[in-house]
Amino acid sequence: MWEHERLVVRTGKRSGMTTMVAVHSTAAGPAVGGCRMKAYGQITDAVADVLRLSKAMTLKCAAAGVPHGGAKSVIVVDRPLTPELRRDVLLDHAELVDEFGGTYRAAPDVGTGPEDMVVLNEITPFVYCLPEERGGTGSSSGPTARGVLAALRAASNHVFGTEDLAGKKVVVSGFGAVGRLVAEGLTAADVTVSDVDENRRTDRYGWVHPDEAYRVEADVLVPAAVGGVLSPETAAGLKVKLVVGPANNQLTDDGVADLLAERGIVWVPDHIASAGGVIYTLAREDDGVDHETALKRVDAIETTVRELLGTGR
Repeated sequence: MWEHERLVVRTGKRSGMTTMVAVHSTAAGPAVGGCRMKAYGQITDAVADVLRLSKAMTLKCAAAGVPHGGAKSVIVVDRPLTPELRRDVLLDHAELVDEFGGTYRAAPDVGTGPEDMVVLNEITPFVYCLPEERGGTGSSSGPTARGVLAALRAASNHVFGTEDLAGKKVVVSGFGAVGRLVAEGLTAADVTVSDVDENRRTDRYGWVHPDEAYRVEADVLVPAAVGGVLSPETAAGLKVKLVVGPANNQLTDDGVADLLAERGIVWVPDHIASAGGVIYTLAREDDGVDHETALKRVDAIETTVRELLGTGR
């Protein structure tokens, strides 16, 4: 059923590549959400992704208590990106973002970063996370990981009776910018990591192939890569007690949450666990608070998760 306020799909005049913006809701305020740049099998796959992700952003903003709705944008990569082509498609995308007149405000996501926001900013002012030297807050990976660790503390206390996961086996599936920072923050745990990129393998942690990451016997699973990883089949094979991670849209459908609960597996919704980046960026760039105050807002995710799990403050 159609739930979104607006979806625009456009072929860029410079690049000839497809870009799109989906606004799920502006009921609470201007919609915010990242700009994802990646290859898809079909354009319909990209449309499905941007619709799912934009709805998740509405939930994330609501749970974080920020006065914004949810949106998302996607640049469909259909050929190798030279520096010139990357710039062209970003400029094409910036024109599309600007057409929304501020009802959608973009930020980095998978495949983009602060330097790409600089290119968007050449055409539209409606961007977040410019590099710090340009007056923005830069990458949100650090605050996102901090929020995940806050969620893990609360959930671990609920499940294991301890916040530090000392001696517990934790599998971090997805060893990119956020996954790496989460792993580094789990100083007392026995951490195993996984990633599709073998070059990210490190002797610092245990390593498991991505195909096995959701079948390993462990205490905690941290989904930190792509979404749609928790299907009924995957849920049936999990050998963990707790699932908390920053990957967006982890469930293939809402019924998977019930399956996890039936198996006694505690799952913290991703729109809560992954909200640290949004909370920090909006606190700094919209509200104008300082770094430490913004981090305190991120740390409040721990209180949110405690209340969600019925363990109070």
